[in-house]
Amino acid sequence: QVQLVESGGGLVQPGGSLRLSCAASGFTFSSYTMTWYRQAPGTERELVAVITRTGSSTNYADSVKGRFIISRDNANNTVYLQMDSLKPEDTAVYYCKTVLEFGGLWYSYWGQGTRVTVSS
Repeated sequence: QVQLVESGGGLVQPGGSLRLSCAASGFTFSSYTMTWYRQAPGTERELVAVITRTGSSTNYADSVKGRFIISRDNANNTVYLQMDSLKPEDTAVYYCKTVLEFGGLWYSYWGQGTRVTVSS
């Protein structure tokens, strides 16, 4: 079955860095766009970054441009989110997501999330 497993979250001071990973299984990873979302307490889940299936194109939320980098390793079925210059407002649970096509219908799959806390 499809699985997305995030890791790499934790507590970091403002200005610090973290690298999140999302290990995928159960589908042809290299055929699908991957995304990172985040959800802070009391807010809606928001899109953070997107990467196309080959990694040739990426896009970011304005709030993270210039600080976060999304990348992928199709040989190891993993997508990453490098987060630098972290701010307290980056505190959230971070999720990876993909949308897969089965029989002409599209289905969203989410990981369980990894918590990032930016605090001194």
